[in-house]
Amino acid sequence: MVKVANDPPLPEGDLPAAGRSGEPEPEVSGISLRLIAGLAAAAHGVVRAEAARLDVSVDSTTPLRSALGDNAPARLTHRLVLADAAALAEQDGDAASLAATVAALDTAGAAGLVVSGLSGKRLAALVKAAESSGLPLIDVPLDHIATFTTDVLSAMLEHQTAILRRLEDADRALVQIVLAGGSLDDLCEQVVGFLDGAVMVTTTDGRVIARAGSQRELDHALSLECFDRTGRLLTEAEPMGPRPEGPTANRSAVRIVAGHLDHGVLMAFCSHRHLTVDDVRLLERAATVAALAITKDQAVSAVESKYRAEFLRDALAGRAGSPVDAVAHASSLGWDIDRPMVVVVAETDEDDDRSTRDADEVRFLQQRFARAWTHAVAVRDSRSPVMGFSREVVALIGVPSGAETEQVMRIVGEYVRVVRGDGGGGRRSFSAGVSRPITSVAGLPQAYDEALSAVTVGRQMHGDGATTHVDGLGIYRLLALIPDGADLRRFVTESLRELATDDSPEYAGLRQTLSILIDTNMNVAETARLLFFHYNTLRYRIGKLEKILGPFTTDADLRLTLALALKIHQMRGI
Repeated sequence: MVKVANDPPLPEGDLPAAGRSGEPEPEVSGISLRLIAGLAAAAHGVVRAEAARLDVSVDSTTPLRSALGDNAPARLTHRLVLADAAALAEQDGDAASLAATVAALDTAGAAGLVVSGLSGKRLAALVKAAESSGLPLIDVPLDHIATFTTDVLSAMLEHQTAILRRLEDADRALVQIVLAGGSLDDLCEQVVGFLDGAVMVTTTDGRVIARAGSQRELDHALSLECFDRTGRLLTEAEPMGPRPEGPTANRSAVRIVAGHLDHGVLMAFCSHRHLTVDDVRLLERAATVAALAITKDQAVSAVESKYRAEFLRDALAGRAGSPVDAVAHASSLGWDIDRPMVVVVAETDEDDDRSTRDADEVRFLQQRFARAWTHAVAVRDSRSPVMGFSREVVALIGVPSGAETEQVMRIVGEYVRVVRGDGGGGRRSFSAGVSRPITSVAGLPQAYDEALSAVTVGRQMHGDGATTHVDGLGIYRLLALIPDGADLRRFVTESLRELATDDSPEYAGLRQTLSILIDTNMNVAETARLLFFHYNTLRYRIGKLEKILGPFTTDADLRLTLALALKIHQMRGI
């Protein structure tokens, strides 16, 4: 316990809320109990409380009768309870009753108890009960209680007035940014002026699209564990709104929402102080303005994107005019297509035609997927065209002249890694197909067809999330040209017979043996080595395969049929 009756008044200011037992609660907008203790000292009062309990915020006062009456609030968190001798007398006034009253107030989460007009045994009993429970107790002389109460209420009112004035100033400044056509970076800059830290706007899955703050604050923010190695904010792990006292109290996030659409996250960081609930309220106002700015930008972008999409669609179909005209037109749109490029087609793995989502949500998710690719490419090569269509995103990625397939896949793989991030954030799985490099706009139609084949067949070969180069398709590319999957399935069944199924555990092993035999051109010794089989064991397996499939060891045509059937069997989605 500390006695502060003769201590000098304590400085004004909101301090972090002290944690109680159990779950800590977010700090609320109010003055600190430490400030109230200073006002009590000025009124010749005595404060008995642990130092840590003085750091709680107080946003209102309530009489003891109201705190304990039939209509009492379930929780008294951040409330200061006022009691005089008459109110305590109503609780019988003996030691046991006083102890029960103090325990009830502490259990309800009261910030403290202010008493006046008590002396002798009743005061001693109350002090003992407060010491036992840990509830801060402020004893103010009866002739000073009116002044003390007025000072406390005035301090609360001044604090609330200052907060409202701050929010109004922020509203006015932020709305003016939107009216003047400012960007999200301008909005972040304005918020930094109020919070003195760093501010970022991210997409719903955490890609930073705007930021502001000193380099020191930005570096501090990006070094935190809430960012993954790609620089993506882990929005799926970050709580929204005010935060309790703790290691993450120096940052706070709010969602940017317009109607039923979630446009992203506005997040503030501060290396030298904790963010309060009032800071979060300012962030919420800024998020509303950010939603207006994003909605406006999307409306403008929709018109521009339609024009750009029509040109890119014509270029991919070979209808964009001569190569010279197409290059000039692309240049007017801010694109450079007069260089070595590859076409990348990215498709979400979820079948939107069979989705249980409504049409608006599907369209929104596709737009978000396209924005993710646009942002990832723009950061590394702002002159590369990227457009989202109804079912896919198409990007024309610049590559070095004479680049080999391995180098091309490293470049494209970096873009895919950034878009995919480290998982989470509401992102949908997607697959990507990559064409061969082209050196002229005239090669765009063929390259687009190659990328489409690569993404479709690559998903069938490797499953969801595949990134496939057209040169890696091999015979699968030819097989994918057969439009009716039923024909392929029938061919597999007729060729492999029971081996086309998994009805028996040994069938998968027999298919593997057959595949390696064909790959090694029927070299039994090499096949036995690769499968770690004894030579006689492999001979036994070959005999078993020939009983099921026929004399494939001597019939080259049968081997070709079986090889094709095995390839088709490995494909998915047929």
